[in-house]
Amino acid sequence: MHTQHRDDASRVVITGLGAISPLGVGVPRLWDGLIHAESGIGQITQFDTSNFDCKIAGEASGFEPTAFIPANEARRMARASQLAVAAATEAWHHAGFAENPTSNERLGVMLGCGMGGWEKADSGTTDFRARNSGRGKPFALAASLPNMPAFYVSQYLKAQGPLASITTACATGGQNIGEATEIIRRGAADIMIAGGVEGLVTDFIVAGFAGMRAMPTAYNDNPEAASRPFDRDRSGFVLSEGCGAVVLERYSHAKARNAPILAEVLGYAASADAYHIAKPDPSGIGAERAMRWALANANVDPASIDYINAHGSSTPINDVLETEAIKRVFGQTAYEIPVSSTKSMLGHPLGGSGALEAIACIQSLNTRIIHPTKNLDHPDPKCDLDYVPHTARDHKTKLILSNSFGLGGQNACLVLGAI
Repeated sequence: MHTQHRDDASRVVITGLGAISPLGVGVPRLWDGLIHAESGIGQITQFDTSNFDCKIAGEASGFEPTAFIPANEARRMARASQLAVAAATEAWHHAGFAENPTSNERLGVMLGCGMGGWEKADSGTTDFRARNSGRGKPFALAASLPNMPAFYVSQYLKAQGPLASITTACATGGQNIGEATEIIRRGAADIMIAGGVEGLVTDFIVAGFAGMRAMPTAYNDNPEAASRPFDRDRSGFVLSEGCGAVVLERYSHAKARNAPILAEVLGYAASADAYHIAKPDPSGIGAERAMRWALANANVDPASIDYINAHGSSTPINDVLETEAIKRVFGQTAYEIPVSSTKSMLGHPLGGSGALEAIACIQSLNTRIIHPTKNLDHPDPKCDLDYVPHTARDHKTKLILSNSFGLGGQNACLVLGAI
């Protein structure tokens, strides 16, 4: 294994994890569901789907906001902000910090979402126009801003350091973790809470993606089979919701407080296709660049990677292009590296996906188990790698590459390593 030797001041480790997902509340529930190939996808309950061709999604149905947030505050927050506070709180406590945080100028937050609290803007606009008034609901506009999940996390955890929200569609979660790592490396913070979130299982969002013909319509009576990355019969991604949050910490800071160190962020890179608003570059060069640059940033030989957590969105184009890009980066070694898709069980939580997948990778590093790709019944001949079909696998993992590729040709990759 060939990795870059950083001094302790520039090493960044992960000391806490938090997750709300379609598989349930908390990281233990997420991981147990993933390794047992459970699906979190079901019938949509958040709106009436009578007129919709696609009636399924991955809802965080077990999530109760008031378990984390006072009811009067929760009402004013978009669902994405509620999910973010809950996941960040779990991560904070998992890292061993106090129940009641105190103000901290060396603690920052970098947590993004794909579209923010769209439902608050939508309902506020509808109400405003119905009343024919010159005034709108006082909290609707603020609640809809895409930086509000990060704000609420900073407020609840008294984080007074750097605060930002990177919005890069489906690459959001991974890119926020990567950029938060760089903030610590440059000395601007000792601890960063980072991740991604989405809470938009709404009529307009489902209708919009359906209009793009991006979602499956043949699985309304069998929702668990709808997300089928790398399978011959895949027909689109399944919209879902959720939040992944991690506590990133300077290695020396974590050691000084005897923190539980779960993994290290060894490398990160982002790239752009600069091609099309919705279609990936058909050459797959943007994804390839991000993978190559992340490996170079970590100073890791491609042959040292033990596992790849694929973007694996279950769309006809993406899965083939990602497979081809992996083969170009890794050469013949690509056929020896297990690759699997978390989205086969969670669906696609857009801005939350990269962070939830990073958590799955960290769990793999600590349990030496790789979760499977569900529903890979008839592999696409163009997708010919080892996608760990159906059943979890015991596998000694020390170095993992996690891929996130989004609308707008935005790509982000993380290299995570065991301690």
